Amino acid sequence: MFPVFQPESPQAQAIFDLFVTVLQISTAIFTIVAVLIVVAVWRGRRRSALPKQAFGDHRTEMVWIAGPLVVLVWITAISANLVLTINAVPKVHLEQAEAGAADITVTGHQWWWEIAYSDSGLVSANEIYLPTGKRLRVKLQSADVIHCFWVPQLARKMDAIPGRENYIWLEANRPGVYQGRCAEYCGTQHAWMNFKVYALSPSDYARWQAKAGRAPADPAEADALAGERLFFSLTCANCHTVRGTRADATIGPDLTDIASRKELGGGVLENSRENLTRWLKDPQSVKPGSKMPNFQLNDEHVRQLVAYLESLD
Repeated sequence: MFPVFQPESPQAQAIFDLFVTVLQISTAIFTIVAVLIVVAVWRGRRRSALPKQAFGDHRTEMVWIAGPLVVLVWITAISANLVLTINAVPKVHLEQAEAGAADITVTGHQWWWEIAYSDSGLVSANEIYLPTGKRLRVKLQSADVIHCFWVPQLARKMDAIPGRENYIWLEANRPGVYQGRCAEYCGTQHAWMNFKVYALSPSDYARWQAKAGRAPADPAEADALAGERLFFSLTCANCHTVRGTRADATIGPDLTDIASRKELGGGVLENSRENLTRWLKDPQSVKPGSKMPNFQLNDEHVRQLVAYLESLD
């Protein structure tokens, strides 16, 4: 089944319920109109003269006006209720909302998502972790063009617009992995601007948070040490951040926790030694148009960089 038909949050459930209700109303209207058309065709199939006209019958006209008006008011009411549901601000977050603060800041880039957690200071890419049963306020922004943040099972769509901050509530009913996408065309690799939301139980989330808040340990293996030196001697540190080192650029994704991520390149590859090697060898063959250039690295340098990046956990 399509994820949009499997809501896993109060907001997504409200959207799904509205869809089902409007679908039922539309189906009923379609059925009534179709039946009336069939009856009219059947009854008038052999008549040569026009049927009796009811022009000027105010009672009939009022009935035909009242019916659609009731349906319109009904749909307006349930739509307004949906807006109130998905925009409802929990009392515990009211001051935070009024101050423009957020639990998570998501920034859209061509073509990846930057994720920053306000409580731990962790910055990651393309993966959002949240505890179940808790509504988090997410600030959306863009570093380049208009993107659209959408997790079908958890929340509505919301644009990330350059120079503007938008906010959305994100919540999950139960643990699971929920696919997110950019829902507005934003350039060559729009199709591979994906992300995932990992909903954990409160205890598992606390453990993840404690681990994620630490800077990675210094590499110990020879290849990893050589890869670290290579990382800083090349231009890697001019685009990326590794917390606890002098690399603090923000052009590309923060690599502090890259070894623990499940995917690479906005979902284009699973994160494995083989795929990381393939990415560093020639990123343009994997994701044409991405901002990661091909540095023409030899096999030894690629092996060393992979060893270093795999130590960043």
